[in-house]
Amino acid sequence: MILEHQAQYGSQDAAIRYTGRLAQAGIEPSVGSLGDACDNALAETIHGLSKAEVIHRRGPWRSFASVAFAPLEWVDGFNTRRLLEPVGNVPPAEADARYSMQREAAPMAA
Repeated sequence: MILEHQAQYGSQDAAIRYTGRLAQAGIEPSVGSLGDACDNALAETIHGLSKAEVIHRRGPWRSFASVAFAPLEWVDGFNTRRLLEPVGNVPPAEADARYSMQREAAPMAA
């Protein structure tokens, strides 16, 4: 029988030791490869940020649909209208498009 255990922890060292202990106990971890404890850190950070800026600030909500679509509108603004200082005060989507065009235009080294 394979058991599954889900956990969130902060360092690769802890992840390696924790994964080893789970293996000794015959439990399959529900994280990525051995020592890969932070594989979802960025997604979880953005999810938490959207909850803080959208769900908790804009309530009370009148319908399920309004709760479902509000984070999508926030993500669109986060990617297309928010000015990001480290890339020249342009939205992330614009900076990404510029970077892609520069890479396509750059000559390949032989």
